[in-house]
Amino acid sequence: MSKGNMEGEGNIRKLKSAIGPEERVEYSWSTADMLAPLERVSLSEAIGRTVRIEHTGKIHCTVTGKSIRKTYGDGMSYDAFQSSPLAVESIIHPERSRIHEGIALRDAAWEEAHHNQPHVVYLSYTGGVKVGVTRTTQIPTRWIDQGASGAILLAETPYRQLAGLIEVAMKAEFADKTQWRAMLPAGNPDAEAVQDALTAAKDHAFEHCPAAFEDFMSEDDTVHRIQYPGGSFPEKVQSVTLEKEPVIEGQLCAIKGQYLIFDGGRVMNVRRHSGYRVRWSFS
Repeated sequence: MSKGNMEGEGNIRKLKSAIGPEERVEYSWSTADMLAPLERVSLSEAIGRTVRIEHTGKIHCTVTGKSIRKTYGDGMSYDAFQSSPLAVESIIHPERSRIHEGIALRDAAWEEAHHNQPHVVYLSYTGGVKVGVTRTTQIPTRWIDQGASGAILLAETPYRQLAGLIEVAMKAEFADKTQWRAMLPAGNPDAEAVQDALTAAKDHAFEHCPAAFEDFMSEDDTVHRIQYPGGSFPEKVQSVTLEKEPVIEGQLCAIKGQYLIFDGGRVMNVRRHSGYRVRWSFS
């Protein structure tokens, strides 16, 4: 993105990300014209500039493109949320997947491609240690989306349900949800603190792993570090949404996970606004 003004109109999609130099995340602003993807714009370079996001009043389903009044899941209509494989229950509850048995919950081809594939159980640091599951090919995207400052592999499995069962067993020892009010103010924590926390957590997990899963526990103790762009992470945060504020505008101070962090501690969860049609500008 050039240093001049940038502007456009489109339906919001979740922020796209990649790891750049020095383990720092590079973000792109991603929109669509209903369902047709529009050109992505570098968002990391907008830090320190004025960002304006104005809701046009329209929302379009991210699956069908039809006009809707409210969203379910990641920008879906109610019908899509009830029928699309993108909202199958085994996404939230991996332990319920059965496609490795040849049993589909919604869409056999989609579940075969996404859930009957190698998965990992991981421990991540998001202001505290949590346990999670993701497809191997989603590393490190999943960690970035949740705002993790570091992650370590706990187990490696050939299909999703098995990873989910290990995660369920580990929920007795670790949280399984990101607390965004703790994650965002943590900013980019000290690397040594993240390393020590995740290493100690993995040792604890090994000691409390049920015997049935021991063969799948990972011996890879690499702590994957992630740095987020921005020089100012607020001590206190306040969520802002386009329902309550049709125009969100201010200096972009930082980006972490799927959150834009504005001056004054205001934060916008971009993914939560998937499907919203907006006019945007960076100046």
